[in-house]
Amino acid sequence: MDDGVTKYRYNWIKTDPLDADELAPLIEARQRCYDAGYIGLYPDGVGYGNISMRSEEGFIISGTQTGGITELGSEGFCEVVETNIEQNSLICRGPVAASSEALTHAALYRLDHEIGGVIHIHNREMWERLMNTVPTTLTEVPYGTPEMAWEIERLWRESNLPEEKIVVMAGHPEGIIWFGKDLEEIVDARLKKIMDC
Repeated sequence: MDDGVTKYRYNWIKTDPLDADELAPLIEARQRCYDAGYIGLYPDGVGYGNISMRSEEGFIISGTQTGGITELGSEGFCEVVETNIEQNSLICRGPVAASSEALTHAALYRLDHEIGGVIHIHNREMWERLMNTVPTTLTEVPYGTPEMAWEIERLWRESNLPEEKIVVMAGHPEGIIWFGKDLEEIVDARLKKIMDC
């Protein structure tokens, strides 16, 4: 398993934590996902799941290998201020480097300016149930790569992804991406739907 491995090149500008008030919706949504088990830590010590929201200069995302932290505060987030999917690189600033899935988040943000939040969760049962019933990436496409970003763009054009707002990552066991206009909408809609099933 290569979960949590960063596959892009990055320039990380280490700074003090970002403003906690600005991060409040992100911290709250992340906690709800953590409490539900969609972000967390595998028994082998590898963290999984990440979350982001659009910002003025780009997007703010949870840091690499922060999935297993019980209560993640402002020290666990950074702002991605520039991405270049074609060159497999990004620039981020904050107390931690960006999540390994940052390029996938970037692909969604550049597809639609109405997208305000993206959440990458892990759940085996949901992943198996939704496989090929909602937009699903090709099995050979690895997470956290330009290929995954381009695959998201392909699904945006060729499937009902803009309406479904969910992607199953076939080649990334348990990996699912939720997105929407803001984090509250995403978490409320998805967690409610799951609980109603």
